[in-house]
Amino acid sequence: MNIIIEDAETQKFFIGEGRWGKTATEGKLFADTALAVKAAKQEPVGQFNIVGYIAETRQLINLDNGRGSQTSS
Repeated sequence: MNIIIEDAETQKFFIGEGRWGKTATEGKLFADTALAVKAAKQEPVGQFNIVGYIAETRQLINLDNGRGSQTSS
């Protein structure tokens, strides 16, 4: 199972360096949920989900969620 970050609002997946992709296979892989949450909280995104992605079945499993560093202007 791969651990990746999903933007809960757009359903795009974090690729890295502020970039987001449309498919889970593009998502940056994290070693565990704690590292993924830490990275997601630093991104300018509203709600996020930490998901486990099983490539063989293309299944997403929600593992955690939270809010990124996005601030209202």
